[in-house]
Amino acid sequence: MKRPEPVQVIKQRRDALLRSLVDGVPYIGFLGIQFDRRGDELTAVMPFNDRLIGNPLLPALHGGATAAFLEVAAIIELAWTSLWDGMEAEGAVPDGTIRLPKTIDFTVDYLRAGLPRDAYARARVNRSGRRYASVHVEAWQDNRSRLFAQATGHFLMPTQAAG
Repeated sequence: MKRPEPVQVIKQRRDALLRSLVDGVPYIGFLGIQFDRRGDELTAVMPFNDRLIGNPLLPALHGGATAAFLEVAAIIELAWTSLWDGMEAEGAVPDGTIRLPKTIDFTVDYLRAGLPRDAYARARVNRSGRRYASVHVEAWQDNRSRLFAQATGHFLMPTQAAG
């Protein structure tokens, strides 16, 4: 009977996969987006930065920064969930560049002004097949029940290389 892997080894493998997903998209670093991983659950965090302000009179987060934050959260969640089963079964992080899903369409609902503070988002994969996926994502700041934006996106899944 095979011994289970130590918990620390599993955590390191999961963190390495998440790092490789995030590091593969330079714009994620530009926006300062980070991901908090708890088991298989991801929360995207966009720490506040003055350059994210779109309307200095309110002040409010720029709509483009908000939309990008939501889209990044959706794409990383989708890639994460699609790679999770393989990573857990094979016990290894994929070698080389990981191909991310491509956005087909992305619709954002701006529910209230994003305030000059940290923002959080969680995405939920509604459907994921071999070619197509649908994801819903919600963003909040101080109170998870008071969303400031939400979005729905449809994505083209990357084709798997024959190996």
